[in-house]
Amino acid sequence: MGPWRFFLPRVGQYAIVLAVAISLNFFLPRLMPGSPLALLAGVEPSELTQEERQALISEAGLDQPMIVQYFRYWGNVLTFNFGKSFRMNEPIGELILDRLPWTLLITLTALLLSSLIGIALGVLAAWRRGRASDVASLNTMIALESTPSFWLGMLFVALFSVTLGWLPSYGAVTPGATLSPWETIVDVAAHAAMPILTLTILSVPGIFLTMRYSTLSVMGEDFIRTAQAKGLTNTQVLSRHVVRNAIVPVSTVIALRLGFAFGGTVVIETVFSYPGLGRLVFEAVSSRDYPVMQATFLVFTIAVLIANTLADLLYPRLDPRTRT
Repeated sequence: MGPWRFFLPRVGQYAIVLAVAISLNFFLPRLMPGSPLALLAGVEPSELTQEERQALISEAGLDQPMIVQYFRYWGNVLTFNFGKSFRMNEPIGELILDRLPWTLLITLTALLLSSLIGIALGVLAAWRRGRASDVASLNTMIALESTPSFWLGMLFVALFSVTLGWLPSYGAVTPGATLSPWETIVDVAAHAAMPILTLTILSVPGIFLTMRYSTLSVMGEDFIRTAQAKGLTNTQVLSRHVVRNAIVPVSTVIALRLGFAFGGTVVIETVFSYPGLGRLVFEAVSSRDYPVMQATFLVFTIAVLIANTLADLLYPRLDPRTRT
């Protein structure tokens, strides 16, 4: 069987998860209060005649029985035809492709930074277990873990944009500016700095706590005491034996955070008016734009499944004991 023994059960599991997610993507938006009629009409529904309201509903396909809409939605998903946005009247595929790079920019950068910082601080805290620095870092991470993302984002806007004037407070680029390639990179980095900083700070505690606990577990193993008895320095023990073994469970946490980071961008991108998928989701929910909600939620679901697959593939590579 080889690799198929690994992949076939997971393909079945993920297919079931994806089918359930697609069904929820269809039904949940329609259970929300309100109607997209005002959005479709551009005016208050009370200003329309009965014939005009019926024509708009029929054009959007909302007059058909729910079961018909449901199977038509499945057909659209299988053919990658997500239709047009009610609000912007643009193909949803193009909207997602326009917004996705901005979300990837801040999520991947924040994940990389938070992983490096969380791993380094976790190892250092475990190595100095019980000391003042360990207790202080542990309390700080617990406090950051419970910090609301919107509050932290607004705090950064007040500090870096309003008070200091260092960074722009909204958008991904300066509108209407004519910039050289290097100036464009600097401009994009300046706009992305606060969203990345917010996501990084909120992601560090989980990685830090996992790495600290994993490092403490490895430090209690017999082979660590054997390495110390052989005369290896603390730095050699830490780099050659402790970190290499402690990072195995942390890699799974990092891979899983890659998927859930997409969902976390909804609040962050809304606070900073950043034009990514998270902002698109917020706009779609606010306007009852069913097709956009369905498509973006599906993208988030696929991202989580991809992250889970990466975690499943990565763990045996790092820990040979799990390959059997």
